[in-house]
Amino acid sequence: MPKAKPATKRSSRDKVRAHRARLRKQGLRPIQMWVPDLGADAYRAEIRQQCLAIADSPREKEDQDFVAALLARNSM
Repeated sequence: MPKAKPATKRSSRDKVRAHRARLRKQGLRPIQMWVPDLGADAYRAEIRQQCLAIADSPREKEDQDFVAALLARNSM
């Protein structure tokens, strides 16, 4: 019985390169996207400030009442 060839180990770099090549053949291209760090204190503070501003805005009262009604209905 013939011996099986030992599997050659490919480096992580080679695996990533091959994976990216397959994706490019599918018509895709890589991009880099930066998103906010949801755990950052500064981000949370900014979101809280914006939410409070919306909640306190008389122009948004109708929308806020609608959301509150939905939440009340779904919590039953």
